[in-house]
Amino acid sequence: MARQEDKKKRKNCSLCADKVESIDYKDATKLKRYLTEAGKIIPRRITGNCAAHQRMIAKAIKKAREAAIISYVFD
Repeated sequence: MARQEDKKKRKNCSLCADKVESIDYKDATKLKRYLTEAGKIIPRRITGNCAAHQRMIAKAIKKAREAAIISYVFD
């Protein structure tokens, strides 16, 4: 029998495909793509990001929240 991981298609990191080296915390529209409606950071198993880019996104979102560019909770 085929294992369940074999059936699922692996998502590719869109940031690696675009060759992004750094993520700007001031770009709120790009960062909001990686947030839920409740304001939580979407995990990488859903977004398909690689670990390095997911860490960059998390740091940028946290920095943007601290600078009041993005709110902690959305209404």
